[in-house]
Amino acid sequence: MISRRLTWIAALLIGSVCTISAEELETTETTDTSQKATIELPAWVKNIKFSGYGMLQYQGQDPEGNHSNTFNLRLARFILDGKIGEFDWRAQIQGTNVKGPGEPTVQLVDLYAEWRRFPEFKVRAGQFKRAFTYENPTHPITQGWRAYADVINNLSGFGDRTGEKSSGGRDIGIQFSGDLFPNANGRRLFHYQVGVYNGEGINEKDKDNRKDIIGGVWVMPIKGLRIGAFGWTGSRGAMLDPLTGETRSVEKNRYALSAEYSTGEYMFRTEYLHSQGWGAAKAANNVREIDYSKGDKADGWYAFGIVPVIKSKLYAKARYQCYRSTKEWSSAKTSYEIGLNYFFTKNLEMHLEYARINDRSLAKHDYNLVDVELDFRF
Repeated sequence: MISRRLTWIAALLIGSVCTISAEELETTETTDTSQKATIELPAWVKNIKFSGYGMLQYQGQDPEGNHSNTFNLRLARFILDGKIGEFDWRAQIQGTNVKGPGEPTVQLVDLYAEWRRFPEFKVRAGQFKRAFTYENPTHPITQGWRAYADVINNLSGFGDRTGEKSSGGRDIGIQFSGDLFPNANGRRLFHYQVGVYNGEGINEKDKDNRKDIIGGVWVMPIKGLRIGAFGWTGSRGAMLDPLTGETRSVEKNRYALSAEYSTGEYMFRTEYLHSQGWGAAKAANNVREIDYSKGDKADGWYAFGIVPVIKSKLYAKARYQCYRSTKEWSSAKTSYEIGLNYFFTKNLEMHLEYARINDRSLAKHDYNLVDVELDFRF
């Protein structure tokens, strides 16, 4: 009987010990979990946002003797945005067939920080969009077309006339900007921006120790309307002069006149650009040889409208554009374009476009172009 009681007592003690140990262990785990949960990440880490987008393309065209149709990976970008104190920052990497299908290029396109404490005065430093034209800083998807206008590509630092490698309108430097004169509703009526840059495009040091100075202003008299003007003076260094065999700088003196009306659903924009300064033998691809045969002036313009057919779903568009590489009609390339943009969701859309192109540099000037794009964001 005693042995039976002892057995029960022993069993109860063992059970108590196990219960206490389990409770202690649970308490310990809870404490550890609580401690882990209270670890605070730095504010700048919590403020980092990852995003990106991709643009998939099919394009066919039929210029005489040079027909083509191809699928293309037009663009892919991966973006990190963040905030440290009063500074916003961005780092953006791009992959694109910049030299054409099958010749991909991966490069850093944006890396900058911007002090934004006051709307009247902001400072941005690093690599970013040049302060030139309305279309240059427009998002490639939001821009809504198969490509930026030809005059923007050639005279706003994309595949630039001076031969610098494709840089998406960017350069390395510092920019000051701000919005002034708020009305009774708080909407500011005047914007200014001025930047100092290397003048060589992205990921390039200055080649001639001269800087490009670019500035712009616009007024916003009514909501959605902007009317502006831009100026650019600078140079591209280390250009080979075929007449002397020596290297020299090529001047870049440019201006743009711009107007835009945008309500979110409706978008209308037009710009005229003019350039003085010798060009390279070939735009983009980091060409550094002067081509005197193209003259030292170029200009161009575009105008487009994008309007809703079904609100937030289907949009119709039309664009007229012309670029003259020598500021003469004999060098004009003119495009008449129509198309549709369809939104499956806010982050997935399809662009359809037909263009009739007149290129006076070709023996047979006129040809057709069809472009289809599937664009997505994440």
